[in-house]
Amino acid sequence: MPLDFEIDKLSHSIEDAVTGKSFLTTVLPFDKIDLQRVSKKEGWKFSWKTEFSNPQKRIFKLVIEHQADVIHGLVSLNVKTGYIEIHLVENAPFNIGKNKMYQGVAGNLVAYACKLSFEHGFDGNVLFFAKTKLIAHYEQSLGAVHVGGQRMIIYTREAAILVNKYFPEFHIKNNGYGINL
Repeated sequence: MPLDFEIDKLSHSIEDAVTGKSFLTTVLPFDKIDLQRVSKKEGWKFSWKTEFSNPQKRIFKLVIEHQADVIHGLVSLNVKTGYIEIHLVENAPFNIGKNKMYQGVAGNLVAYACKLSFEHGFDGNVLFFAKTKLIAHYEQSLGAVHVGGQRMIIYTREAAILVNKYFPEFHIKNNGYGINL
């Protein structure tokens, strides 16, 4: 399924859309209990129950530290040979549109996928399929490369930039990745 999330802002965490105040976030594994909070009835677009039931996919939730009961966004991905593939990214309903509460959610989740790629020894490589109308947006906002059809890849250098922005404690700097930041 082609992705259609928008990168509204690349920040260092997530920010209050009105005040600009930043909040420290953490990414946690999604579990069965979380399914109650992310239904279509609650305003979510995708069937996260279907994603959760697929044993090959892993789902992670973005929360503000010390507020793990409020999910700001979700990412579904799986580990392939040599890269991480993102299947779905979705902001919480209250983080979409002109009246969104927080910005930076989707960027944070993509950066997390890049971080996982580095942790697995895949040099930050992340693959996803984009809706055609958003290909240029992902090229500009994420540094993703359009490699044909709807396929896009975030390569090492751009992945390192995203990871360093959102996960500075993981800091990637010329440590075997051949990048100069």
